[in-house]
Amino acid sequence: QVQLVESGGGLVQPGGSLRLSCAASGSIFKISTMAWYRQAPGKQRELVASITSFGSTNYADSVKGRFTISRDNAKNTVNLQMNSLKPEDTAVYYCNMPRLALWGQGTQVTVSS
Repeated sequence: QVQLVESGGGLVQPGGSLRLSCAASGSIFKISTMAWYRQAPGKQRELVASITSFGSTNYADSVKGRFTISRDNAKNTVNLQMNSLKPEDTAVYYCNMPRLALWGQGTQVTVSS
């Protein structure tokens, strides 16, 4: 059974950085597109970034130039490097494997002074 486990959230000041990681079990990770979503209070869950098995990436306009998604197929991990964080980036961030409609448990990111 494939599972996704996120880590790396926390509290950071505006302009700061955080790195989220998602560890996936199972060999299917290597052939799967992976994505990060986020959901702020009172808002719908939205796509932040995605990366194909070949490494092609896609970003929401709101995070382009600030966030970078990457993957390590040897370690079955997908990462989200978040720089120049803004208060509006505050949300619960979820790792997603669209192939299996699988979600992680979420990790809270709070950007506040």
